[in-house]
Amino acid sequence: MELSIIIVNYNVKFFLEQCLHAVLKAVEQIEAEIWVVDNQSSDGSIDYLRPLFPSISFIENPRNTGFSAANNLALQHCSGEFILYLNPDTLIPEDCLSNCLQFLRSHPKAGALGIRMLDGSGNFLPESKRAFPSPLRAFYKLLGFSALFPKSPIFNRYSLGNLSSLENHEVDVLAGAFMMVSKPVLKLTGAFDELFFMYGEDIDLSYRIQKAGFTNYYFAGSSIIHFKGESTRKGSMNYVILFYHAMFLFVQKNYRGSKAGFFRFFIQAAIILRGLFSAFYKIGVYPFNSWTKKLLFNKNRVESIVILTKFDENHPKPGKNTTLIFCESEQFSWKQIIHKVEELNHSGAQFRFQASNSYSIVGSDSKETEGEALAANIIS
Repeated sequence: MELSIIIVNYNVKFFLEQCLHAVLKAVEQIEAEIWVVDNQSSDGSIDYLRPLFPSISFIENPRNTGFSAANNLALQHCSGEFILYLNPDTLIPEDCLSNCLQFLRSHPKAGALGIRMLDGSGNFLPESKRAFPSPLRAFYKLLGFSALFPKSPIFNRYSLGNLSSLENHEVDVLAGAFMMVSKPVLKLTGAFDELFFMYGEDIDLSYRIQKAGFTNYYFAGSSIIHFKGESTRKGSMNYVILFYHAMFLFVQKNYRGSKAGFFRFFIQAAIILRGLFSAFYKIGVYPFNSWTKKLLFNKNRVESIVILTKFDENHPKPGKNTTLIFCESEQFSWKQIIHKVEELNHSGAQFRFQASNSYSIVGSDSKETEGEALAANIIS
């Protein structure tokens, strides 16, 4: 077995449906197995998905044990030479996995590989490549300096904003949304630490892989869509607290002395300030317009819907009140769809996605908000 793919699901059955269709296309020429762990979803995920994907192995977790524990549960059953941790709210192109495996095989010191990720509107996601957290990096990120100065090697060091997203790089941290790891490396370092319920587990594993003498690589040779926002709204205080609590756990586990003390101080101070900014925003007081405008997303009325079923390099640019539905087919591959989404990402149009032979359409206009799904009734 060359590759084992692990996907943890929690109440995102329609996004996972699209994801699995794309994954099955990507493993057609690879000896692979796919494991889906359902973390006690309440949306009927297993009953909906199991009949649609008989070749995929589903594990029903009797309770929501968190991201790390659910991945570790599936890992016990995996026999692949490489393990891919993949989020359910992703779409991958057909040649993605073969390209990643080829890269890993050609780099003997590679411990793990991450990939170039785009959101549902075609914008590059900076968490595709990251540095290890430090007090100042966490402070700059939480207060929005990293967003204001995205290419700064100082203010956006955490997301390595000074490194091109179009080139391969050796990096510190890979995103758990798409993380391919050699199984012998995992046996040496251990898998995800179940101390981390949600967020931070990928930072911790990346750290252990690097400490063991291996290299983590950001791979720009393929791009995927990661919708995000499906579990916790990125702009919410709940997300801020969860994310920085995970960072605090990472620091507590791996850092010692004054560095850990400084980190705790900066995190506590920054969370208080972020809470004040959120309060100002809710009552209409905007101390920094350039910061608050990033919390807004397009609510314009949709005036037209265009369904795209084949790739056309010369397709006219849509207006900002248009919804484009990309329908994957033999004439329109996932690779072509992702290319077109990135090409049109500044058009202002909404994008929605449907795999061939699927029963749903999904999309997300911003990583700050939950995605949307439209599904047909299935009559058995």
